[in-house]
Amino acid sequence: MIPNYLVPFHPRRIAHYFTDVLVIGGGLAGLRAVNSIGPDLSVTVVTKEEFYQSNSHYAQGGIAGVWDPNDRFADHISDTIRAGADLCDAKVVEMVIKEGPDHIQKLIEWGTKFDEKEGRLALGREGGHNQNRVIHALGDATGKEIMRAMLAQTETLPKVQMWEKTFTIDLLVEGGVCRGALIWNREHGKTLVWAKQTILATGGAGQLYRETTNPSVATADGHAIAYRAGAELRDMEFMQFHPTMLYIAGGARSLITEAVRGEGAYLIDRYGNRFVQEYDRRGELAPRDIVSQAIVSQMEKTHYPHVYLQMDHLDPSHVLQRFPGIAKRCQEFGIDITKDRIPVRPGAHYMIGGVVVDRQGQTTLPGLWGAGEVTSSGLHGANRLASNSLLESLVYGEKAGIGADRAARAIEGDYHVFNLESRRVDRQRFELDLVDIRNSLKSLMWRSVGVEREADSLQESATTVEQWCQYVLGQQFTTPVGWELQNMLLVARMMIDSALQREESRGVHLRNDFRQLDNQHWQHHLSHKIRAE
Repeated sequence: MIPNYLVPFHPRRIAHYFTDVLVIGGGLAGLRAVNSIGPDLSVTVVTKEEFYQSNSHYAQGGIAGVWDPNDRFADHISDTIRAGADLCDAKVVEMVIKEGPDHIQKLIEWGTKFDEKEGRLALGREGGHNQNRVIHALGDATGKEIMRAMLAQTETLPKVQMWEKTFTIDLLVEGGVCRGALIWNREHGKTLVWAKQTILATGGAGQLYRETTNPSVATADGHAIAYRAGAELRDMEFMQFHPTMLYIAGGARSLITEAVRGEGAYLIDRYGNRFVQEYDRRGELAPRDIVSQAIVSQMEKTHYPHVYLQMDHLDPSHVLQRFPGIAKRCQEFGIDITKDRIPVRPGAHYMIGGVVVDRQGQTTLPGLWGAGEVTSSGLHGANRLASNSLLESLVYGEKAGIGADRAARAIEGDYHVFNLESRRVDRQRFELDLVDIRNSLKSLMWRSVGVEREADSLQESATTVEQWCQYVLGQQFTTPVGWELQNMLLVARMMIDSALQREESRGVHLRNDFRQLDNQHWQHHLSHKIRAE
């Protein structure tokens, strides 16, 4: 039994707040949505931590866009669909890619300083692209620069309230319509935020895995609250693993951008052998699913916990100029990237599956819109092409903002308080070690629902997660530690279920017991939805 709301509340015994549009999530998708809403409407943006704590902020590589006169929309579209393993929505791909350059131009107008070469935007290449079309900033800190400019732009808007360190517990649903959200922070406790329209832009789910490039906030909260509210989710088996995550025992995992390989770095195993060409003729610039699978296979062959990135054959001055952030991070562990081998292995990076949205960013739940990594728009198919994620956040952020603006204006009258109540349940008489369950879940997901999967281990993990769900989901916790765990368990259960169902290998979903692509039986989406009571 999945409760509609994780905590008890009564409208007569809780604070209320009213806004025209509520935006949940402070990454690029959420802020782009805010900037698409008319200045006369009130907008409230809530984010779980500080605004710089998002996958958008930590994005290294850049934004893919057709900017070079020698590049073509058709080529970018083709690269995206090919990487997506026959599961992309071709019309969505065409729409996002053709609108991309205008969105990049808007970022420039808002003050984003992209890297240039000889007076023009510098363009890099990443895996799966047949052209240099990745626009970047600060060498390897594109997300940081974009978010700086976006926050500065957003802070100029007259009727926007921005709340940090505010946890969204659940969406408020009445009459089959999203009416806002129940939020919490340490200063004010629980608050009912009533909104004419709500935009979900909460990001990803990488923290479900022991090895991840994602920040600590990426605990699948948006996926879970949308599911409990009755929205449809799909493609939950498709978690993308980035091939090159810095792997040092005892050190926090860090992304090593794909642009490193685009500049000429190559992968070697413990014996110094280049190996990716044995798996794909494109070598290090094959799509991420292929490179990740090649690395895992080579780790198994050599009985070693990682492989290495090598850059000592490249111009040292260029390497340090192009990748200053990576150089600084590696130097903390005594690694000079201009001459030393960099230990890497795959890590959970991008959640392809999510809340279903149409081409305007509308979910299947009236009153709720979505943009960014929390959604499933059809752009990525079964494997995201490198640097298409920021592009999607821009395009769909704008569309969700425009759609929410129009829908909010169409609602006549003032704000409403709806008669919603969540009753208190009897508490369990035993204490739970939430940290232990969370760590066990992350390890289980890495072992069983990682780069390689098979029926036996998936079934065992399904049984284990179901046991945890039975005594965790029914609890009513009072802090984010408990709510995050409940969200993670709920989403993990969906991911495992979808991975078990899809008896083929497609994109980032590799089944060792069904290693072939099977379009005859599996060229379709797998969906999850419950009916909100």
